Amino acid sequence: MAGGVLGGPPDPDGKGRAATRYPQVVVTIGMSVTHRATRFSGLVVDLEADAVVVQSASGDRRLMRLLVGAFSVEGRSVTLVRPPPVASIVVSRTASGSLAPSHSQPRARVAQASRIWVEGIHDAQLVERVWGDDLRAEGIVVERLDGIDLLARHVAVFDPAPSRRLGVLVDHLVPGSKEQRLADAVRDPNVLVTGTPFVDVWQAVRPQRMGIPVWPTIARGQPWKAGICAVLGIADPQAMWRQLLANVRSYADLEPELVGAVEQLIDFVSASP
Repeated sequence: MAGGVLGGPPDPDGKGRAATRYPQVVVTIGMSVTHRATRFSGLVVDLEADAVVVQSASGDRRLMRLLVGAFSVEGRSVTLVRPPPVASIVVSRTASGSLAPSHSQPRARVAQASRIWVEGIHDAQLVERVWGDDLRAEGIVVERLDGIDLLARHVAVFDPAPSRRLGVLVDHLVPGSKEQRLADAVRDPNVLVTGTPFVDVWQAVRPQRMGIPVWPTIARGQPWKAGICAVLGIADPQAMWRQLLANVRSYADLEPELVGAVEQLIDFVSASP
């Protein structure tokens, strides 16, 4: 039976007029769409063989078929189509966008003396997910600090040198912040501290990966992760993180501030003699 949530847009006059031509638009995760037949609007959060999953701002999800003219995008009626398959001859790339090594090339080098430090386990997991192949190819080890309050002491123990460089990735690295003061205290030609303006590394993942247009604003004084989970109705922060991390497929799913900060660190420590 025609119609329903999986149906296409209705024929307003019921006369079965000649089919209207609709421009084709390649559908992508995070695209804002409206289903013309039901007026259900939201973000595309998943792709099926011949349908998309659309999630509204309130969190409702619906499976809708990719029929001719079934959707509107930016006010224009269109036919959504799946992205074309990637040809097998396309050069393989890592999640960071770098060229993947061929099978004839070594996939990992012996670890260098230089290091990259990150604040916590989530930072480390996110860096590994996107830049893991690049780090292994360069022989760079990522270690976590579990907080940066003792950064100056850790740097002194590490004893950076031209052949032993240190890169540090910091959250909330903004002028006047505690993090900025701690970074300023370890200035050294062989140390580079970069970071993002985000309160937590979760915020460096594009919110569309969780089916929302923007990260909710959390009241000052409330733990950011707990506040986000409360707004999204997720009881277990670890479950939230697992879902968020699983939705990160490449650097394109991250905010440019984090991508730039990590790329700077990799270039800095890999340039050591």
